[in-house]
Amino acid sequence: MPQNTLTEHIPGFEYRATPTTLIVVDEADRLQMNSLEQVRSVFDSGDMGIILIGMPGIEKRIARFPQLYSRIGFVHEFRPLGAAEVQGLLERCWTPPGVTLPNSGLTPEVVARLVRMTGGNLRLLTRLLTQVERVLGVNDAQVISVEIVEAARDSLVIGQA
Repeated sequence: MPQNTLTEHIPGFEYRATPTTLIVVDEADRLQMNSLEQVRSVFDSGDMGIILIGMPGIEKRIARFPQLYSRIGFVHEFRPLGAAEVQGLLERCWTPPGVTLPNSGLTPEVVARLVRMTGGNLRLLTRLLTQVERVLGVNDAQVISVEIVEAARDSLVIGQA
């Protein structure tokens, strides 16, 4: 059995050749109870962890089914980012994985518009910046302007800001 030189002298450390399997179920709130029962059955069948991701209120719905609820280790609610946090991300030129934006940076007006449009929703910010990249490409533009951001928002059909 191979040992990591950093951990071979730790009492009680057990080396496992294969990591634990982890199943991630996004939008689990959209599953019917029979499907959630199937997820519970899969969990019960072996050495694996399951993460259920869903909209607020999923924990209340699952609480009505003690067979499934008793297996939940913890619940974490992600809150929207604050305006200052979104602004900080944008000022540090953060982009979602796979998205490349021009190095020219964002003007304060563009940052303010993105903060208002997304309301701290990181998923929405990711979608919007991905669409900004597409709009830039279609228009052969090199600068992110308020108009580019507006066009990206309009193509995603998200709310007005």
